[in-house]
Amino acid sequence: MSGTTLFVIGGARSGKSRYAQARAEAAGAKPVFVATAEAFDSEMRERIARHRADRDARWTTVEAPRELPAAIDALSGGSAVVLVDCLTLWVSNLLLADADMARAGKQLCDAIARFDGTLILVANEVGLGIVPDNALARRFRDAAGQLNQSVAATATEVVLLTAGLPLTLKPR
Repeated sequence: MSGTTLFVIGGARSGKSRYAQARAEAAGAKPVFVATAEAFDSEMRERIARHRADRDARWTTVEAPRELPAAIDALSGGSAVVLVDCLTLWVSNLLLADADMARAGKQLCDAIARFDGTLILVANEVGLGIVPDNALARRFRDAAGQLNQSVAATATEVVLLTAGLPLTLKPR
């Protein structure tokens, strides 16, 4: 790995995006936001708009709802500060497209390992709740959980956010 990778993980509304954004802004003058969300409905369009409003003019946005490894490779370069938010939506997008999740996860971790610069990745911890009641939800939970483990193993630093408080799981 020629750069540093921070993996920020936590539950819904835990403060992980805000924390990751602050870390990205502290790391570089021109951070890049890689968005994985797709605006399928009005609630998601409003959520995306709120997230965009939270970022100032320094930020550049790249959309990568499915081709995340390629986007990370394209943004690699010594002074790059890249924030990917979030891996969980990327997993959802790939599952809905019936993608090979093991292959996609390996491609992502390979891109992370090649990345030259500062890379910050955000994901939801989805494995702390009850066992989902349907096959698709269980597939999602399993795919997200496996990806989170692989990304955490690849990252140089891992931080868990809960109630807005960071807990370092894997120090630099």
